[in-house]
Amino acid sequence: MTENVWAYRAGVDYLAADLTGYRVEAVDGGIGKVDKHSDEVTDAYLVVDTGMWILGKEVLLPAGLVTRVDHEAEKVYVDRTKAEIKAAPEFHREEHLGNHDHREALVTHYLSRMPFGVPPA
Repeated sequence: MTENVWAYRAGVDYLAADLTGYRVEAVDGGIGKVDKHSDEVTDAYLVVDTGMWILGKEVLLPAGLVTRVDHEAEKVYVDRTKAEIKAAPEFHREEHLGNHDHREALVTHYLSRMPFGVPPA
């Protein structure tokens, strides 16, 4: 892998606004709203509150999964399915945000399912 999954892809317009509150869309439907985000160059991510979808849990999504941001509709699109996101290692903000081992587990999870940057069929 030559691309950094913890950085936004070239061409993704993430700097125009605070993404907090934007709805997050997987390739097969909505998964929740952005509760926190980082746009650091090599440490960019979204913390998504899944609401009722996964019973009030949060998920951590590396920014490299974001394919586009629609500021007018306040939506962030990611190139993974709801099932792939739901199957990711469990995330607890106080314990896992900034935790190197958890980040590595996420990279392994998201990148082992399909090559980075290749949309699912």
